[in-house]
Amino acid sequence: MHSRRDFLQKLTASAITLPFLPNSTSLEEFYSKPYDGPVLRVAIMGLGGYGSRVAEAMQSSKMAKLVGVISGTPSKIKDWQSKYKIPEKNCYNYENFDQIKNNADIDAVYVITPNALHHNQVIRVAKAGKHVICEKPMAINAKEGQEMVEACKKANVKLLVGYRMHFEPHTLEIVRMRKAGELGKITFFQGLSGFKIGDPSQWRMNKQLAGGGAMMDIGIYAINGSRYMVGEEPIWVTAQETKTDPQKFKEGVDETITFQLGFPGGAVASCLSSYNINNLDRFFLTGDNGFAELFPATGYGPIKGRTHKGELNQPIVTHQTVQMDEMAAIILQGKQPMVPVDGEEGVKDLKIIDAIYAAVKSGKKENLKL
Repeated sequence: MHSRRDFLQKLTASAITLPFLPNSTSLEEFYSKPYDGPVLRVAIMGLGGYGSRVAEAMQSSKMAKLVGVISGTPSKIKDWQSKYKIPEKNCYNYENFDQIKNNADIDAVYVITPNALHHNQVIRVAKAGKHVICEKPMAINAKEGQEMVEACKKANVKLLVGYRMHFEPHTLEIVRMRKAGELGKITFFQGLSGFKIGDPSQWRMNKQLAGGGAMMDIGIYAINGSRYMVGEEPIWVTAQETKTDPQKFKEGVDETITFQLGFPGGAVASCLSSYNINNLDRFFLTGDNGFAELFPATGYGPIKGRTHKGELNQPIVTHQTVQMDEMAAIILQGKQPMVPVDGEEGVKDLKIIDAIYAAVKSGKKENLKL
């Protein structure tokens, strides 16, 4: 079975075996010294491939600890209990996980389930009084996403989205360069995300569970990347869909979509999302005074990059380890990340996705208001 997870893992599998390296002096100090501060106690909902990756990465986290699981598969719960020393009282299924409201040993739930399930599950977690981390895309449309944001605000809990690239050192160096004016006036961004998907029976090829096709899976990387790379919110979008295999890619499951975004400062973005083109994982940003490129841009590591000044040599990190520590700091200490990871950030991406699908259908430029 081939999925985004398999694709990203194969692209950059070597990073998992590399020792963790921090992305700044402060992080180096943090990971080299004993830590006795507050710890975010996390339950993972959805024990599939990516849930397992997050769980493994969290073993190296200092501010986040895996303490619970939520799954519809009893055998998986038993396996995780044994592997991660999870007590029986912190194990739930999809029917009874509302009872976490009575469990003082769980602070937050990381929802890592099919896209269409996020809305209901996140709202239930919020009503149980727990903070929520939700894998991206946050929902299958902006309406659902906004309802999730409002539910978490009403419950006075934080809602964060699993944007691991927002903490990745090479990515943040380019954002820093752009903010410092080292690229000059930004004029163009290109984001390419694609691979050939395998098993047509997997949930990512089921519109009812995924909400679409490649756009709802890997397309969000280019959408989100265009925003933090350019440093503005797009004001219009145009889009075109290509489908060469309607047997495999059923109605409502997009195979390949090219889309263009316009920004108020005059920059434009040209992006592509595909489930039928291999080896697409590249970001390119250019301005009047320089350029920056990431290739691979969004794999699990190592991310590689260069700019007009030469190769980027930021350290290689395990993305999910850093993500969970940074998110723990956001929840426990109110830390402000360089690039937002809150629910409002997720809704903005969903508004763009909604507009892309509308542009494919209408064949016209769709205006955006984020």
